Amino acid sequence: MMFQPQPSRSRFQSFRHAFSGLWYVLRTQRNAWIHATITVAVFLLGSWVGLDRYDWTLITIAICFVWLAEIINTALEAITDLASPEQHPLAKVGKDVGAGAVLLASITAIILGMLILFPRLLDKLNTK
Repeated sequence: MMFQPQPSRSRFQSFRHAFSGLWYVLRTQRNAWIHATITVAVFLLGSWVGLDRYDWTLITIAICFVWLAEIINTALEAITDLASPEQHPLAKVGKDVGAGAVLLASITAIILGMLILFPRLLDKLNTK
């Protein structure tokens, strides 16, 4: 018999499921705590150097891409473990590609963050 998911009965339940998924990522993924720490640090630094709306937009998009990649990678890993509990070369490929997406998003966010924050940080430090 195939598993039949139960449809959500309300918007509230849909949000509860979504928050449950986010909490799962934070609870189980060590890298999510690294992302969370860096996210907070970037927002504090951006506030301190006085980023404008355009720069905040770019920084926020970059941070969201990293989080999306991490969340999708976590889902991919869980589904892969379910479908292939034993070691399999294609399961490894799926997990490696998911991890590669997180790495690419993270490197891109670091480069973007440096391009935006570094000059502002230098200006802020030189004016004191």
